[in-house]
Amino acid sequence: MQYHPLGTSGLRVSEICLGTMTWGVQNTQAQADSQLALALDSGINFIDTAEMYPVPPSQKTYGDTERILGNWLARHSDKRSDVIVMTKIAGSGLKYIRGGGEISENTLPQAIDESLSRLQTDYIDVYQLHWPNRVSPHFAKHWPWRTDPTATNVDEEKEKMAGIVRALGRAIEQGKICHWGLSDDTPWGIHTYLDLCRELNVPKPVSIQNEFSLAHLKDWPYLIETCVFEDVAYLPWSPLAAGLLTGKYLKGARPEGSRWSMEQRMGLFRDTKQAQAATQEYVNIAEQYGITPAQLALKWVQQVNGVTSTIIGATSDAQLKENIAAFALPDNEAMIDDISAIIKQYPVPF
Repeated sequence: MQYHPLGTSGLRVSEICLGTMTWGVQNTQAQADSQLALALDSGINFIDTAEMYPVPPSQKTYGDTERILGNWLARHSDKRSDVIVMTKIAGSGLKYIRGGGEISENTLPQAIDESLSRLQTDYIDVYQLHWPNRVSPHFAKHWPWRTDPTATNVDEEKEKMAGIVRALGRAIEQGKICHWGLSDDTPWGIHTYLDLCRELNVPKPVSIQNEFSLAHLKDWPYLIETCVFEDVAYLPWSPLAAGLLTGKYLKGARPEGSRWSMEQRMGLFRDTKQAQAATQEYVNIAEQYGITPAQLALKWVQQVNGVTSTIIGATSDAQLKENIAAFALPDNEAMIDDISAIIKQYPVPF
């Protein structure tokens, strides 16, 4: 297992981060415990969760993933210092979470305290803003006509962001969180927060996690360049494009219990003709090189310059072992060249 600096935090994190959003819907407490044991035995020291998990999110299950991780932490208190735990405050849109309101200077303290309680821990290593308050090009809104930046009052947005920074600074001073990070944001968001942190004398964000995969390349190279130059760790989530790149959804297949067999909050926006065609090409390449499609997709993300740690999830130990093994595969320039040819054919497949 390789380890990399997490931005300016002083922490070194495994190149694999264990994602947990299936825990509470697709996985039980016992299955989560088994995944954690397997992850730690493999050298993974980095765990990501969020208050809105599990996914698909619902009022009934809200917070259950943090509770499941918290139950494990309570039973393994001797391992707390060995793991780096990230969680996130939900943004607006979920009425059952603080009335569906925005992230703000006033809502952050409550959200942090509730996460600490569910996680059964005294501190959160990295506390993240799950998505911006403004409409941003994420969650199927990355096509040019899906957002309108001219509709944002920039001064008002910056003032709200300043309040968030102040609240995060107080939480750091109180020892409730050690570091903070972004999620589903843009180069403008990163730079604005960096400017505000300098102005308000608050530690800067140490990381950002965004969707990134062979099927979703919008951060490459511009946002990733920003991360490298500003020493902000880049953490790809959904490197398998919500399971698309495993090939299990080809030709309309919906395996029982799989995520795509469940109702999706944003719909199945990744399921397009272009995405299906690109996936088939990647499946063919994986077969040619004697690895699984999932391993091919994960190996590709690993070799992208600027990636700090890749967030992977699984619904079974077998899946988790398969995914972890991808990161130990030898580099293969010929395979990367073959993949690059497909990227040029399908640069934005969904």
